[in-house]
Amino acid sequence: MNDIRTIALIAGVLLLLTVATAVGQFLARQPDRGLDPAAVNVFNLRLRGWWIICTVLAAAFWLGTTTTVVLCGLVSFWALREFITLTPTRKGDHRALFWVFFLFTPLHYVLVAYDRYDLFSVFLPLYGTLFVLARVAMAGDYKRFLERTAKIQAGLVVCVYCLSFAAALLHVKIRGQEPGSGANFRLLFFLILLVQFADCMQYVWSRMAGRRPVAPEVSSTRTWEGLLGSATSTALLAAVLWWAAPPFEPWQAALVGFVVAVMGFAGGMTMSAIKRDRGVKDYGTLVVGHGGVLDRVDSMCFAAPVFYHLTVLVAGQ
Repeated sequence: MNDIRTIALIAGVLLLLTVATAVGQFLARQPDRGLDPAAVNVFNLRLRGWWIICTVLAAAFWLGTTTTVVLCGLVSFWALREFITLTPTRKGDHRALFWVFFLFTPLHYVLVAYDRYDLFSVFLPLYGTLFVLARVAMAGDYKRFLERTAKIQAGLVVCVYCLSFAAALLHVKIRGQEPGSGANFRLLFFLILLVQFADCMQYVWSRMAGRRPVAPEVSSTRTWEGLLGSATSTALLAAVLWWAAPPFEPWQAALVGFVVAVMGFAGGMTMSAIKRDRGVKDYGTLVVGHGGVLDRVDSMCFAAPVFYHLTVLVAGQ
């Protein structure tokens, strides 16, 4: 991963974080400027969390493909834990959940690590679903059977299956590049950067120009104006950074950026609906200023599969 483009991309992101941190610290020391101190504090807490996330990602990238896949697997495991913890379960579900956590999730990522798309693309949505249904039924507890199994299946598909497509980018075959090379790492970093940027822009545009919430009962801060502004801003960023994401041309990168922003928005709305249903604000408190792991990867869960398949489609032309 020691090619100049990869180093430039990561260094550029770290430089932006450094500038943003300096600005945040300056604003925190200037309370007389009329800014909301609580908003500035939240901004600095989020920056601290982003530093942690970017540092861990950069370290995983430098250590290689296997380490990065393992990191993605651990993130999926923790996100699934938060999802299941938030949804009520019964004693009859516990043995099925044991196998879901300690067999199906690790085995799925082993298939991803060995680039067995023919297997991992059907392993969880097909065989994982059949196992959950059968194992819960064999426990003998039939009360709210469909509701309980559907929750487990939804968590398994969203938190593990969908998120694993981010790790699968490390094996996409790109013309003129070796699988697992710096080009593949840039693709993954490019996706993460677009998703995080889209989330940030959605908040900014909604605060600046938001008038019509998409679903106020689910999230009063997510507006149609925020969605359009976020998707447009992300498309522009993707077009500027097209050089970092082979095999895309500038117009293709812009289109992908727009789609990633829309899918990320859909993921955020979906996971917010689940939180509202359970009456909680965040899925967890692991990362200070960011909530739980699932609060940070909810957009990625929806964007990663679409980005992966668009990449494969363009790379295969």
